[in-house]
Amino acid sequence: MLEDLSQKLEIALKKVRGQGKLSEKNISDSLKEIRRALLEADVNYRVVKQFIKDVQSKAVGEEVLRSVTPGQQIVKIVHDELVRLMGESHTEIKTAGIPPTVIMLCGLQGSGKTTFAGKLANFLRKKGRRPMLVAADVYRPAAKKQLEVLGKSMDIPVYSTPSDDAVQICKESIKAAREKARDVLILDTAGRLHIDEDMMRELEEVKKTVQPHEILFVADGMTGQDAVNAAKQFLERLDFGGVVLTKMDGDARGGAALSIRAVTGRPIRFMSVGEKMDAIEPFHPDRIASRILGMGDVVSLVEKAQEVIDVEEAQKLEQKLRKDLFTLEDFYSQLQQIKKMGSLEQILGMIPGLNKQLRKAPVDDKAIVRVEAIINSMTPEERRKPQIINGSRRRRIAMGSGTKVQDVNQLLRQFQEMRKMMKRMKKMKFKPGMMPGSLPF
Repeated sequence: MLEDLSQKLEIALKKVRGQGKLSEKNISDSLKEIRRALLEADVNYRVVKQFIKDVQSKAVGEEVLRSVTPGQQIVKIVHDELVRLMGESHTEIKTAGIPPTVIMLCGLQGSGKTTFAGKLANFLRKKGRRPMLVAADVYRPAAKKQLEVLGKSMDIPVYSTPSDDAVQICKESIKAAREKARDVLILDTAGRLHIDEDMMRELEEVKKTVQPHEILFVADGMTGQDAVNAAKQFLERLDFGGVVLTKMDGDARGGAALSIRAVTGRPIRFMSVGEKMDAIEPFHPDRIASRILGMGDVVSLVEKAQEVIDVEEAQKLEQKLRKDLFTLEDFYSQLQQIKKMGSLEQILGMIPGLNKQLRKAPVDDKAIVRVEAIINSMTPEERRKPQIINGSRRRRIAMGSGTKVQDVNQLLRQFQEMRKMMKRMKKMKFKPGMMPGSLPF
């Protein structure tokens, strides 16, 4: 996420990070690099100008001169200014006193509204809510079908009718939600390839008729200033309350994330970080700033782990580890939990200090697939007792998994090394859900 911007800021800050003393010259040189990095990331030039001015005023102030490590202090100043730029703190979605809470999504076509509608419904359901999706895009031919497929895949109801009156569909959906005891209604409205008067009038009419408790503008995080410009026009007509950034797992330059809050004055509520229905994160400015500056994001990592880890299974695993009974079946189970947390690169990118190493040694998510295939090609007895896997069995496993014998050998060798390490750590206290040892990929 925002990898290119992160690398450029790291280079810019390197000039002062190790300095024992700050001078106006090395501060000025670093700020020039930071300005260039932000402009290349397609951050609004007015936002960049103010950002540099704010950092400079604090960097040459008395507070830095009193710091024991001034080079690190300027990194902290940049971090704090990034946090301030992106909104300082996470803000929750507004809820209704009397259900259902109506959330209206708006934005240009192709920004990812429909997919995000499904992700938001899934996210809210995990929080104990009972969401319903509303297919209010009556123009894009596949919009209703797409939403229905998403809803069916997650077992979340979708309100859809043959009508081509979006306002009437949204109005009737409230009654349907109450009849089905649904406490959150998510309206997937229509978008266009560009802003036009007909679309805006329809959205204004939906807002006037339904009076949603929350309007979220969905912006494509890869479009930079185009997303910011569209947001300004939607804000003038709809006065939305929050922003959603999609496609943040791609090669987004970061311009939208760093500009949209400053330009619109509206907080970023969520960001989409993948294609799966659980690839959505609440937007926490302090955590994103830490990721941009290569400081990791341990809090988000822990939250992801808590969502997917089965505590009861983790306790059983802990007992197996203590009794040296850890098998390939247990290892396979752990892999499934790790996969639910997202891609390996995203997970490792949240660990402080790993960003540099990741750039030099790209993480291959396909390695997990290979390991799964190898384990799935084993018999139950082979998974429980890998020591019985001889040469002929290894050839059979490799053929069945579509891998090479060398891959099977590598997995078995590293699994044995992992078990040896666990023997040395038996007296240590394992935390539930902790993945012991190094992963064999």
